[in-house]
Amino acid sequence: MFRRHFFLTAALVVLLVMVVAGGLKLAGGHKDQAGGGGPGGPVQAGQGGPGGRRAGGPGGPGGGAPQVAAATIQARTFSDDLEVLGVAKGRQSVTLTAATTQLVQKVHFTDGQSVKRGAVLVELQDSEQDAGLAQAQAALVQAERTYQRYQKLAEQGWASKAAVDQYEAAYRSAQANVAAAKARQGDRTIRAPFAGVVGLSDVTPGALVNPGAPIVTLDDLSTVRVDFQVPERFLAQIREGQPLTAKIDAYPGQVISGRIAKLDTRIDERTRAITARAEFPNPRGLLKPGMMVRVGISRGLRQGLAAPESAVAIQGDTAFVFVLKRAGERTMVEQRPVVTGVRQNSFVEITDGVQAGDRIVADGLNKIQGGQPVRVVGSGAAGQPQGRPPAGARPAA
Repeated sequence: MFRRHFFLTAALVVLLVMVVAGGLKLAGGHKDQAGGGGPGGPVQAGQGGPGGRRAGGPGGPGGGAPQVAAATIQARTFSDDLEVLGVAKGRQSVTLTAATTQLVQKVHFTDGQSVKRGAVLVELQDSEQDAGLAQAQAALVQAERTYQRYQKLAEQGWASKAAVDQYEAAYRSAQANVAAAKARQGDRTIRAPFAGVVGLSDVTPGALVNPGAPIVTLDDLSTVRVDFQVPERFLAQIREGQPLTAKIDAYPGQVISGRIAKLDTRIDERTRAITARAEFPNPRGLLKPGMMVRVGISRGLRQGLAAPESAVAIQGDTAFVFVLKRAGERTMVEQRPVVTGVRQNSFVEITDGVQAGDRIVADGLNKIQGGQPVRVVGSGAAGQPQGRPPAGARPAA
């Protein structure tokens, strides 16, 4: 019983001490507020004490304006190009095959080799044909001698004209047999029909080839042809010999010049388009048969106002630029919608919305909004784009 009363009394004493300490602490806090916050004196508004903000800091009234690069709208030459797609093929292209079933005896080329016209590429076994040719030639010799002998007998009156005609026919037949034997022998030798470059081949000596089975491809790549379709409404704007250009995805930025070699004599009734054939010199062998080629046909040059691609942004269906305006000592930006035209060589044609000489933001569109001040750190003409396309805007197509 005594122990229980002792613990109860101790708990009451501890509780009383905690209440007294809390009261003293509250009294001291009120005194600090009345005395100005400690030895340093009262904290004044605008000073940089803990948790405070200095005037003129980031986000304050004196914060720095975003930096942008500028360009000037100027006239630039644009070309009205008609771009169509075509497939490249060699000036002459062929897949060589055998005319008969036979074993390959010799292969006289390597993959990718340049060969001359008439060069022997593959030899097939021709032992049977050699024997047949020798037999035909022997029969020809015998028929020729018999014919000549009967000619002399006829001149002396000892042979009839009918007999001479008979042996002459036999002699002519023997000549034909020799020619046929030579042709059969020639079928066992495959030659290049024109100068060009052979492709990849799996034919090796000992392989059996059949008629029509491909042996190797041969392409004349000195000049590459491209056939493409031109809509009927542009027929008056194209002609044979007209210069044009070609672009290929495999070599970005490279432009190959060529010309229209031929126009088809008919217009396709289904597509209402005419087929044109272009020729492009290919001295370095950049163009390969089967490549997709973007053919550009120039329909004339014209002048138009231009802006760098990085200065034109798209929001929905609207294109716009930021025009720089002076407002006292500050430079402000005005977001202005524009009407765009063609896009060529990193420039966009502006057909409406700006005038020649207007200064626009060329870089930094993602940092600004219409009506806010900016700081111009670079400027140039529309012929000299500056900076990269902004991250927050999509360049005009």
